[in-house]
Amino acid sequence: MIRVDRLHKRFGAVQAVRDLSFEVPPGEILGFLGPNGAGKTTTLRILSGFLPPSSGAAAVAGHDLTQASIQARRATGYLPESFVAPPELRVGEYLRFRAGLKAVPGARRRRRVAEVTEMLGLGPRLRQPFSALSKGFRQRVGLADALLADPPALLLDEPFGGLDPLQRQEFRELLRGLAHDHRKAVLFSSHVLPEVEELADRVLVIDEGRALALGSREELLSRLDQAPRQRLRISGDGAALGRKLPEAFPGLEVLACDGGELLLQLADAGQRGALFRWFACRGEEVLAFHPDTPTLEDLFRVLVAGAPGAPEEAA
Repeated sequence: MIRVDRLHKRFGAVQAVRDLSFEVPPGEILGFLGPNGAGKTTTLRILSGFLPPSSGAAAVAGHDLTQASIQARRATGYLPESFVAPPELRVGEYLRFRAGLKAVPGARRRRRVAEVTEMLGLGPRLRQPFSALSKGFRQRVGLADALLADPPALLLDEPFGGLDPLQRQEFRELLRGLAHDHRKAVLFSSHVLPEVEELADRVLVIDEGRALALGSREELLSRLDQAPRQRLRISGDGAALGRKLPEAFPGLEVLACDGGELLLQLADAGQRGALFRWFACRGEEVLAFHPDTPTLEDLFRVLVAGAPGAPEEAA
């Protein structure tokens, strides 16, 4: 549904996007993960038709962005990072106006506005001016705008910015429904790892315009060649005991220590049982003792620190 093939974008001497390739099929949410300045917004602006690529190809619903730009844009709903609308316009007025611009037939226009506003819980806000809305409801208006023409593909640039925890949860549920129930291809960008981990079916990690890894969370984390880590909490002085641990357990490293909280990297998984007995022999009560699961943040640090190379897709 969304296809990018060896995409490049240059702004003078600055290479914003470098040889980027990926696909988003119908019904999937792809999280576009990377730090600020990684090239996420530039890629989304190319896919939405706002910017031309320097080279490479991109298509939405089978329509090439350079050869059939109008058809590709009609197949795309785009929510920019900072969505704005004329402050004096009421929500209903604005959405009906936008429906006209998107060539929604006149006989269906009001019905379509009613459908998307009901879906997004905007009914009570239809007569309010845009300037009177909270950040969360402004984002909903932006998503309603993107959905008016019922496009098969959605491009969302940092859609959770400025939302409170409840609004974030509601917005995640909306996006899951659009992808999994309505079979839309959803590509959203974020530099916040927990958002991507919780929502995305697959993750594309990007830095300096270059794809570093692509796959599901489980596939990506399986690439971490990392020694087992153990997180534990004891009743005594973690710092004092932490200094003795490497002497007692060759190859063990104390990665972090905060009061009685210890994060350890083990030489092998067999050290876990011995660790528990070691603390018990010293009269220390072990209050919590569990493996520390690697996260996308761990993977991202490894990928960004590594040498540049060809992007890999998890098998």
